[in-house]
Amino acid sequence: MKELELIQRLTQSLPSNAALIQGAGDDCAILDMGIPGQWLLFKTDAVVEGVHFTTETPPEKIGRKALARCLSDFAAMAGTPVSALITLALPAEFDPERIEKIYAGMNQLAEQVKVSIAGGETTSNPSGLLISIAMVGTVSRDHCIHRSGAKLGDGIFVTGELGGSIAGHHLDFEPRLEEARWLAREFKLHCMMDLSDGLATDLRHILNATRLGAELRAQSIPISREAKLASRTGTMAKPALLAALTDGEDFELLFTLGAKEAVPLLDAWKEKFPHTRLTCIGRIQEGEGITLRDLNGVRPLTAHGYIHFNQP
Repeated sequence: MKELELIQRLTQSLPSNAALIQGAGDDCAILDMGIPGQWLLFKTDAVVEGVHFTTETPPEKIGRKALARCLSDFAAMAGTPVSALITLALPAEFDPERIEKIYAGMNQLAEQVKVSIAGGETTSNPSGLLISIAMVGTVSRDHCIHRSGAKLGDGIFVTGELGGSIAGHHLDFEPRLEEARWLAREFKLHCMMDLSDGLATDLRHILNATRLGAELRAQSIPISREAKLASRTGTMAKPALLAALTDGEDFELLFTLGAKEAVPLLDAWKEKFPHTRLTCIGRIQEGEGITLRDLNGVRPLTAHGYIHFNQP
């Protein structure tokens, strides 16, 4: 059973109430708590030793990554994070100084983005270190961007560069909070999400919500230097383009908007964020699935990104 199939089975009959505007299926849950002009965003995320980091990972970077992953989901909805609770699950033998350094990494990023850490929970976990973060924040009702909403003919955009995150980007990325809020204020985005499981997988989430397809231009995909270098190291490395399409944990923004707004957006972006790349990589089209256009023509893209589990 794949991750998406399990999620669909678990969420098909979840209880709801009048406060819930958007539940499972987006980057954050949306709640109406009666705040004038605002919705409450609610998100949880976890990092697990052996999956998201190793025993050799600097502890400050573990803590930073744990918090940054949640922040990236708030960016995906153009939200403003406010406060977090931390659940810390520890093995029987642990180093208190290492845990303090993990919290130092979280604290530094939290102070940077003005998020409070309001407490949390500690428990044991014999299989290794696990950090789960629950975060709340707000978003303007007029500027909240969902995963659904892509329209036929939309341009598809990504921030930054893709692939090769294992070389270090997955620990050091900057959640695109400011960029996302600016995009939502200044342009009519039709949908947005962050790239956590790879472009080839995450774009399919957008397409599944609209029953449309997408064509990507191979030559337009912004491939990271790390992915290009890794592709030259030996036969076990992915080709650079495949890495950009399928590697997880890029944590860049993926969004669509009307084709007529593409040039004004790119011009305004260069002025506002001159040090961050923004690229139009394709368009939303009729049909299903993703096609890839390169110098040899157009072919279906069958590759997928990261899959957390895949039982037979």
